[in-house]
Amino acid sequence: TNARLAYELLCTFCLLFLPSRETLRMCAASYLTWGAPNSKLRPTKSQLYPGENMPIVSLTVNGKAVSADVENRTLLVQYLRDHLNMTGTHVGCDTSQCGCCVVHVNGTSVKSCTMLAVQAEGTDVTTIEGLANGDELHPMQAAFREHHGLQCGFCTPGMVMSAVDLVQENPDPSEKEIREWLEGNICRCTGYHNIVKAIAAGAKSMRG
Repeated sequence: TNARLAYELLCTFCLLFLPSRETLRMCAASYLTWGAPNSKLRPTKSQLYPGENMPIVSLTVNGKAVSADVENRTLLVQYLRDHLNMTGTHVGCDTSQCGCCVVHVNGTSVKSCTMLAVQAEGTDVTTIEGLANGDELHPMQAAFREHHGLQCGFCTPGMVMSAVDLVQENPDPSEKEIREWLEGNICRCTGYHNIVKAIAAGAKSMRG
C-alpha cells in the first residue's frame, strides 16, 4: 500500500542519515506495530529497550488515579500529553521559558517541561482540562473568555493555570503584581493588556 511504501522510505532515510541504536529500535518498533499483519507481534517496551528499567509512575491527574510505565527521561508534559492524552498542556519552547506547559502539582504551578514524570510520583496534578466543573467554566477561564484575554490561544492554558495559582496565593493582586507574576508566561499575540484585565476580573470572581 501507499502507507507501507511511505513507511519503508522513511525508515530507509533514517537508517542512512540518522544511524544509531535508537533509530534501529524505532524502525523495528514501527515495523512490528504498523507493518506486521499480526498484532501479537507488536513489541513490548522491554523488548525494545532490553536491560533498561521502565519505572511505573502513578499519580492523580484531575482527580483520577493514573499510572504508566515510562522511560526515566520522560518529562511530566510528555507523560500528560503522550500517555494520558491531556493535550491541553502545550509545549511551546522546550527551554522552560514560555510557560505554555504550566500545570498544578499539589496545588502549585509548575512548568511541566522542567519536571520529570518520576518526580511527580504520588502527587496530585491538575491540568487545564481539570479546571472546569463539567460544562461550567472555572471563574478564571470565564474571565479570559469575557475579556478576550487570548488571540491564537496557544499560551492560554498556561496563562490560566498560572493565574489561578496567583489568586490562590494573592486573592486581590494589583496590576503590577499580575504583570510580575506573568514574567514566566510568554504571549506572542496580545500584548498582555487583556490578559491582565482578565486575571483581575477572574480574581474578583474567585473572591466571590
